[in-house]
Amino acid sequence: MKLINSTNIDFIGKRRIFYAISLFLLAVTAAAFIFRGGPNYGIDFTGGMLMQISFEKNVALQDVRKSLEEGGLESFELQTSDRIVMIKAKRNIGSQSEFESKVKEAISVKFPDNAMTVDRVEFVGPSVGEYLTKQALYAFCFAFLGMMVYIWFRFKSALWGIACIVGIIQDVIVTFGMVLLVNKEVDITVIAALLTVAGYSINDKIVLFDRMRENMRLSVKEDLGAMINRSVNAILLRTVVTTITVFIVSGSLFFFGGEVIHTFAYIMVIGTALGTYSTIFISAPLIYGWETGRRNRMKAARQQGFVRSR
Repeated sequence: MKLINSTNIDFIGKRRIFYAISLFLLAVTAAAFIFRGGPNYGIDFTGGMLMQISFEKNVALQDVRKSLEEGGLESFELQTSDRIVMIKAKRNIGSQSEFESKVKEAISVKFPDNAMTVDRVEFVGPSVGEYLTKQALYAFCFAFLGMMVYIWFRFKSALWGIACIVGIIQDVIVTFGMVLLVNKEVDITVIAALLTVAGYSINDKIVLFDRMRENMRLSVKEDLGAMINRSVNAILLRTVVTTITVFIVSGSLFFFGGEVIHTFAYIMVIGTALGTYSTIFISAPLIYGWETGRRNRMKAARQQGFVRSR
């Protein structure tokens, strides 16, 4: 901790390297989108078949899941309550009769001594249709706009708000690209996880921006690049500790949380790292570039005015 707290790293001087890394990550995201042919939408988006069955004895959810996977079902969700199990599978499973026979065969092999009764089998439409999909996109847009306006008023600069949002958008896009890369299903859980990543990312950036604003006020004559480097190095310990803490929780959920929470934890592990990365290596250098350009323009304007007055 003492080593991290006494760092003097030139982050601004290496900004072009990290701009190139960001472009590479975005290129990987685009390649994953093209290679996978778009997102692998889950049942929430595609709809599917629903089957409710009752067992004579209690069953463990993980045993039912394993039996269905061994029986050939690739994309499904399970809900259970004592002896009742509800199975939802993508509609590409085939006809209703094919789905029913496939489930009954898989479960009878796994639970030969536990009698099973089929309560109902029916088709269910997608819970997230075109309208709700648009609403989710609107939610992201309004969230980004609200964050930008908040940063604008808090730090009295629209450029700071834009720099913050650029970093957050990169976090969300690249994290979503990693979901596409491993071909995980995109459902409501993914949307919730991406919004959580955005919230974590903006919190990290506000901490850094606060330190930068304070140092700019106290050290007016200090070189801007040196001031930003000093600000980043000052909050580096706090950032590392916070990131490690989130990593520990997300990693625990990823490895031990089970199938239901696996995708959420996967997104949080990646999004946490990207949020810290974009704060230090994208948003802060963008502010440096824009502020340097603004100061140079103001200096040139003053010089021109001085020459004309003479």
